[in-house]
Amino acid sequence: MAGGQKAKGKIEEVTGKTKEAVGRSVGNERMTAEGQAKKSKGAARQAKEKTKDVFKH
Repeated sequence: MAGGQKAKGKIEEVTGKTKEAVGRSVGNERMTAEGQAKKSKGAARQAKEKTKDVFKH
């Protein structure tokens, strides 16, 4: 299950980066902020799963 959560985190991070870039290029501050939030959420999910892996072994 941890692999699925890591993948979900990576997808959120990439989606967030894309949304942030699009928002920045069209001048939409809200979209940029939403992208940053999604990117951070994905990074946090990946960090949580990596931490769980460290304590698993």
